[in-house]
Amino acid sequence: MNKKLIFVVLLYFTVFNTIKTYSQSDKMQWWQEAKFGLFLHWGLYSVTAGEWKGHPAIGNEHLMFGEKIPLKEYSKIAEAFNPTSFNADFWVKSAKDAGMKYIVITAKHHDGFAMFNSPSDDYNIVKTTPYHHDPMKDLAAACKKYGLKMCFYYSLGRDWASPESTWIKEGSKAGNTWDFPDEQTKDNNKYIENKVKPQLKELLTQYGPIGVIWFDTPEGTPPAQSESLRKLILSIQPNCIINSRIGNGFGDYAVSEQKIIAGAELKPWESCITMSGKWGFNKFDKAWKTPELLVRHLVEIVCKGGNLLLNIGPNSLGELPEQSLKNLSAIGNWMKINNEAIYGTKPWTTVSEYALNVTDVRADVMGKSSNDFTSKKINPDLYFNQKENNIYVFARSWTAPAMASKSLAQIKNIKSIALLGSKEKVKWLLQADSLVISMPQVKTEIPVYVFKITTK
Repeated sequence: MNKKLIFVVLLYFTVFNTIKTYSQSDKMQWWQEAKFGLFLHWGLYSVTAGEWKGHPAIGNEHLMFGEKIPLKEYSKIAEAFNPTSFNADFWVKSAKDAGMKYIVITAKHHDGFAMFNSPSDDYNIVKTTPYHHDPMKDLAAACKKYGLKMCFYYSLGRDWASPESTWIKEGSKAGNTWDFPDEQTKDNNKYIENKVKPQLKELLTQYGPIGVIWFDTPEGTPPAQSESLRKLILSIQPNCIINSRIGNGFGDYAVSEQKIIAGAELKPWESCITMSGKWGFNKFDKAWKTPELLVRHLVEIVCKGGNLLLNIGPNSLGELPEQSLKNLSAIGNWMKINNEAIYGTKPWTTVSEYALNVTDVRADVMGKSSNDFTSKKINPDLYFNQKENNIYVFARSWTAPAMASKSLAQIKNIKSIALLGSKEKVKWLLQADSLVISMPQVKTEIPVYVFKITTK
């Protein structure tokens, strides 16, 4: 091979890799700037509302597995599923008013029931319920109207309606072994080829641009299938983002479920957290997080470089629970004042700083929650992030008349300091070992204050 040909080949690969890197970064930009999304768990389990045959159900949205309900019996729940109160416009506007930028909804959960019109499988809301309508079509239209990204959750590794789906992790079985007991004859590849791929094609062709395919439970999916699923999705919608639960390293961003990572992470990641104690609607669920705790979670996640995907479980009529609407409204009021410190930001050199000599530590009022590892403590502290030549300081649950930050003492070129939402001039003093800021007298529903430090 002559030198000229070698140069051309090297130039081709350099340009190709540059374009590939740019394209990947470019399609992730909206998501990384959005920071805040709404997760919705809605399906047949919403009808049972946490109860099965007169007792609290085992498993909630997993009750088919928890109660080992035969498919023939479980599928009859669809006869009572008639969400006549569903209002897609109201759902999406509520999310937008709360400051959310995208919506992820369960198109198909582990029970195998499709919450959309699926020509490839009659086990769906259009064919088997008295509702006979596709709510995803309405949601997609509302998302387009209000400028939110429409995204779909799809259970990849578990499908209790499929005789071919099997899910084994560390020796434990999470597939439907009561209807389909012979695990040795099951072929997960057949399940993916015959159900997953046709339904993904439907989701990617029936509802316009899709922001994210949010997979769940990838265990049992071989690398070749994860790769083929990614290729399929991108062949239809090249700008569609895929979460890490496609499996085997083929996702675009990592997922942290019901917990917040320990430190800052610059690679794309998202924390999905329930607003109450359960993912799906449960009439026994009283474990609601307060707006203050939820904003604290949002701030911590964003300052660590992540997105918050906050979950609500609508009921069988298609209504969002009253407490969830109150929480969304309170968060929205806070976001209207402080959203510039959320959208498009990135971690600062220091993530957080604990207040010195603090005794004001309390627990959030929420009750017991399952599978939730997020902190429920309410205590004064400081979190930091940045955007352009601005550093944002979040004084979470602050009650003292002033705050002193050792971390901020490193800033020597301060131009101005302002409290978002206040016209009052902020008094501050840069000392050798700390930056001292006096707290303006402002009234707020959620005591998480944001100071904007502009540097020269």
